[in-house]
Amino acid sequence: MTDGPVREGRAMIAGMSPRLDPETWIFCTGGAPLTQAIASFAEAEGLSQILPLAFAEMAGHDTSLPMARIVLEVHSALDGHGLTAAVSTALAEAGIACNMVAAFHHDHVFVPFAEKDRALAVLAALQSKAG
Repeated sequence: MTDGPVREGRAMIAGMSPRLDPETWIFCTGGAPLTQAIASFAEAEGLSQILPLAFAEMAGHDTSLPMARIVLEVHSALDGHGLTAAVSTALAEAGIACNMVAAFHHDHVFVPFAEKDRALAVLAALQSKAG
């Protein structure tokens, strides 16, 4: 374990330790900000939020594209380089769509819920190659 964030791409990939979150998530827009949102972003077109499935249903949002979240456990630096590119490329090569969300400590990979196990295997293989 490092004392601070990891900046170098290969080191971030080698230490990413992808972990599947058991929750199902929905990307949605419109409506009031909800405290249950794991993330939100104010875009010119309106407020985008990532909500747990149950709250998205209660709020009347479209839930036709459920997403799984894979947390990359490495403490990735905000000015680090290469992690997003490597992860998104590996998933794209496997035919898996992904949406990356960078937070202060970790990066989060959202993939279609039906692809979660395959995506986790792809990321585990990527980490193994970098180690």
